Amino acid sequence: MDEQQTFDFSKTDSPLVGKVKGDRNTMVYNFFSLRREKETELPRYDDGKTWIEVVGTKHGVASIWDKELLVYSASLIADKINRGQAPSPRITFTAHDFFITTGSTPGGSAYDRLEESLARLKSTFIRTNIETGGEGEDRGFGWLDEYKILYRRGRDGAKQMRAVELTLCAWLFRAIVQDKHFLTYSPRYFELPPVAKRLYEIARSGPPGGFRMGLSKLRARVGTTQDLRRFKAEINAYATHRRSLPDYGIALIDPRARRALDKGFPKPVGQTALKSWLVAFYPTTNITSLVPVEAMPLLEEDEVEAAPEALPAPGLHDAAASLGASPGASPGASRPGSRRRAA
Repeated sequence: MDEQQTFDFSKTDSPLVGKVKGDRNTMVYNFFSLRREKETELPRYDDGKTWIEVVGTKHGVASIWDKELLVYSASLIADKINRGQAPSPRITFTAHDFFITTGSTPGGSAYDRLEESLARLKSTFIRTNIETGGEGEDRGFGWLDEYKILYRRGRDGAKQMRAVELTLCAWLFRAIVQDKHFLTYSPRYFELPPVAKRLYEIARSGPPGGFRMGLSKLRARVGTTQDLRRFKAEINAYATHRRSLPDYGIALIDPRARRALDKGFPKPVGQTALKSWLVAFYPTTNITSLVPVEAMPLLEEDEVEAAPEALPAPGLHDAAASLGASPGASPGASRPGSRRRAA
């Protein structure tokens, strides 16, 4: 912030009128640090089909909290599209509206943190083979092409932030405008801790009727550096309802449990290998219409996408019978149970 500027508030893209939305690619995969401490590089993600490399500078890699600026920006662009206006990668908004939308308290150090977030988003360098709008970026890119903070001087001479102007990178702008793969976020997303944020995004971006994923693959998608045993313990906290996600439940599945009850197979010995465990995500907004865990798709490739807005009810089997809320439940899954509807 080098010079004093006047500003016309009628020219901002804020306030956000519609719902908070985000790009599906950055929900399915992790591009951000999950730690408050500075990280200058993230572990390379490579599942044999998709690869992602993220490197930072002296400012550090952009964090999951910095991502809230990108989610907010995508929401403003979606607002313009819904109003029939031509979207632009250049966005101008008031810091106050951003803080209100994300549940932060305006003033004080919040403005300093906002400026630090902008610096990290601008300086973080990403390389990936994920294409958006039918185009890739062999050269790599940062989340922001540029940004500036507009301010005025108070009577005491101190700078007072008026608005923020930023330009999204072409890769993200294409994903939002051309691919239109943006999904609505729950307002509670901003209250979640880092791993919970990623679990919610993965649940939200998957098949709407529920799906399963290997524990090891899920850990890679979340982006945590926890060892697999500790990560399984954290997932179990959600499966046993000691923790919760907005609109989604989690079940932890031992694949050997059903076989142990089948007289046609020898009884398994020893413990189930950590890599063999499965995790099921299911919507809690219409729990009476859930499909059985065994019928939920097993995500090995990302061929099925979430619905753009609503979560349609699959309308197959009763959740109580299929997910373990009754004596005849499917063995091997930590019971989702009858939960109240998430806020």
